[in-house]
Amino acid sequence: MRILSIVIAVAMATVLAGCSSKFKTYNGPEVTQVIVQKGERRIHMMHHGRVLKTYPIRLGFAPVGDKQVEGDGKTPEGLYFIDRRNPNSNFHLSLGISYPNEQDIAEALAMGRSPGGDIFIHGGPRKGSSADGRTDWTWGCIALTDRQIERVYAMVKDGTPIYIMP
Repeated sequence: MRILSIVIAVAMATVLAGCSSKFKTYNGPEVTQVIVQKGERRIHMMHHGRVLKTYPIRLGFAPVGDKQVEGDGKTPEGLYFIDRRNPNSNFHLSLGISYPNEQDIAEALAMGRSPGGDIFIHGGPRKGSSADGRTDWTWGCIALTDRQIERVYAMVKDGTPIYIMP
């Protein structure tokens, strides 16, 4: 009888572990800034100048240079803010970046174009998609693995500054 109880307990623990949520909790120091280094393909979660965590990233298909117009495949550069979160993203989870700002809009309009929008930090592509396995595929967004975006989603609050560097 004791062996049966142990087997049942192990089976229940295994089932519960398989039901883990994509919504993680974070109890560490506050993330006061996010820094993206496009050239190094890294994102850093910062607490007052101290790196809490660093992750490798994937970028748009044209990663060099600042985003100027819709469809250019580039990731914007400059100071923005995390302004929304999407728990039902097509890319597992996503955090919105406040692109375009007033300057971005003015620059695009001066070229007679739209600046675009919907720039996010998000999880990976769906298995079997055309982006699966490609290095730069995000159309201007910043991509992490699904496991990494779960952690970042828990760590970063809306309103957190994000500085995207070349």
